[in-house]
Amino acid sequence: MSKTLQDTQCSRLYRSSATPDQQRAAFRSGEVPVAVYGLGRLGLSLSMVYASTTGHVVGVGNDQERVARIDDGECPVDDEPRLPSLVRTATTADALSVTTRTGAVAKEASVHVIAVETGIRSDNAPDFSELRTLLRDIAPALDSGDLVLVESIVPPGTCRDIVQPILLAGSDLDADEFGVAACPSRATPGRSLREMRGSYPKIVGGVDAESTLAAAVVYDELRVSEVVTVNTSTVAECARVVESVYRDVTIGLANELAGLADELGTDIPRAIEAANTHPRCDVPDPRPGTGGYDLPDTPYYLINECASSTPLIEAAREVNESMPEHLANALVRELAATDTHIEDAVVLLLGLSHHPNVGETRAAPSIELSNTLARFGATVVGVDPLVEDTSAFEDIYFAGVDHVREMDLDAVVVVTDHDVFDEFDWSVFDPPLVVLDGRGSLDGSADASLSAHHVTRFGVSSSN
Repeated sequence: MSKTLQDTQCSRLYRSSATPDQQRAAFRSGEVPVAVYGLGRLGLSLSMVYASTTGHVVGVGNDQERVARIDDGECPVDDEPRLPSLVRTATTADALSVTTRTGAVAKEASVHVIAVETGIRSDNAPDFSELRTLLRDIAPALDSGDLVLVESIVPPGTCRDIVQPILLAGSDLDADEFGVAACPSRATPGRSLREMRGSYPKIVGGVDAESTLAAAVVYDELRVSEVVTVNTSTVAECARVVESVYRDVTIGLANELAGLADELGTDIPRAIEAANTHPRCDVPDPRPGTGGYDLPDTPYYLINECASSTPLIEAAREVNESMPEHLANALVRELAATDTHIEDAVVLLLGLSHHPNVGETRAAPSIELSNTLARFGATVVGVDPLVEDTSAFEDIYFAGVDHVREMDLDAVVVVTDHDVFDEFDWSVFDPPLVVLDGRGSLDGSADASLSAHHVTRFGVSSSN
């Protein structure tokens, strides 16, 4: 239903004269048309949450083939629990419509949810290109009372300095005629739907108080958990960046500690586990690095955008970015201990995606690890049944899990610990196979098939 044909006081949320209860009822009933821009993991998951709350949502993407697949009920994100079945049901029931026509959809929508990819360019500066293009397409269709919600993770100040100015320049509206709020996603790949519904509080902050109030109305209806309102959009954006930087810094600490294991003659993961029994300590496990659309990029929102120095944040990023080469060098040493030269070795990388139980490989540590091992002269084989797009990899062969047993391997590096690898049969390989556990996922005491092999866990001293 066109917003121009509805009761404008109920169909709009920004500066509405309706009471909050009336606004919530209108939102739940579908009287407030919603558009979600971006049909990746974030946008498609958000579309399902909105559709289940309001009865209908329009999703907008710029990839015609992807849009056509979704329109046919096919979900291009098949590693998100329940998402494929929800997409199929929603398209069949007309609860989800999808299109590439941004301007036409924007004319009908009153709530505009932005879920496009941001991230960084090759020079590590923020990449606003897709966001700017989208905003310019939305702006001419913006109407008084409309509300723009930015779910994308963006640098602090983006809503204030980029989103609102572009919308003002492209519309005939004044700043007090439409709302803009930062509502950054906190969802984790593989748990998006559950976390969007309420695993954590939702942080919202607007460019003005009315924007914050309107955004809170929306998320109060979408979620079962608390909605945390902050006084500005920049605070909300900064809060989300702080989350990621905290995570990156603590992972960097764990990885740096793991690098000291041999010198200290100890088991760093067990030391971390013991230290974490104190409530003031929360150090994650060491790992081969970080990847995805968040951790590798978000620290640069501060490093590159702030004139002040950020030595701690930069140091953590340097540590985490160096982990693939660190693991490659560790593997060289372990192979040498079995009289095998890296130039003669066939090395299997077990798990290629950036996160357990998902298939995305963006900025995955396995990419740089495979490149480094190939540069050292090794023959590299990758196995990951969840990964479909392998275009980011070079100098690597790909194999299925069932085909690995036929290979004459010298080493295996556990890079990503998918659940599907829990039943991996190590007994099919001739001993002594060098196994470097980069995720701390192997339990030699519980898996007898590992006992014949030379197993090393990242962060555990060889003398331990």
